Amino acid sequence: MIFTHIFFDLDGTLIDSSEGIHNGFVQTFERLGLPVPSNKKIRTFMGPPLEVTFREEISEEGAAQAVQLYRDYYENKGQFEAHLYDGIKEVLEKLSQDPNKKIYITTSKNEPTARKMCKYLGITEFFDDIYGATPATFNKADVLQRAITENNANKDHSVIVGDTKYDMIGGKTVGIKTLAVTWGFGTNETLLEENPDFVADTSQELWNILK
Repeated sequence: MIFTHIFFDLDGTLIDSSEGIHNGFVQTFERLGLPVPSNKKIRTFMGPPLEVTFREEISEEGAAQAVQLYRDYYENKGQFEAHLYDGIKEVLEKLSQDPNKKIYITTSKNEPTARKMCKYLGITEFFDDIYGATPATFNKADVLQRAITENNANKDHSVIVGDTKYDMIGGKTVGIKTLAVTWGFGTNETLLEENPDFVADTSQELWNILK
C-alpha cells in the first residue's frame, strides 16, 4: 500500500524518552507530597495524555497543578534525557526525500516541548509539520484530526505509526490505517489487542512498510 501522509507518534516510537518521562513523574509526585508510584506503575503512564493520567492518579481538581509541575521539570531537564531509537533517523531521512510523501509528528506531548525535542535531536528538518497537545486538543484522535484537516490528507492513504494502544485507537477513531511498532512503551499484548493494520518489530521493517 502507498502512503502519502504518515503521522508519527514521538515518545516510544521515534525516541526513547523513558528516562526523562520517568524522572518527571517522580519529581511531580514528590513535589506534591504524594507517594511515588512504583517503576512498573510509572511505565503505564507513558502513552496517555498527562491530563488523563493525573486525573486518574491524583484527582480531577489536582490534575492541572500536576501537569504544570511535570512540564516545569520536563521543559528544563527531562526533554534532554532522550535519544533516537536505532535506525530511526535513517528511515526519516529517506521518507523525507520522497516528493510523494508528507510526514508529520502527532504526539500527545505538549506541542512547544515536542518541537524543542525534535530540534535538540536534529530531526525537525525531516517533517512537514509537528503537532502536539494543546489545551483544546490533547487526545491522540484530536491531534490527528487537526493534522489531517489542516493538510487535507487523504485518509485512504494515511497511516499513524505508534507504540501504544492510544495511537491505534486514535488512528481508528479518525479513520486511517494503523502501524504498531513493538519497541516502545506499550506492551505487545495491549498493542496487538487493538488489531493494528501493520506491525513492525525493527526500523528496517518500518521502512519496508512505509517506503
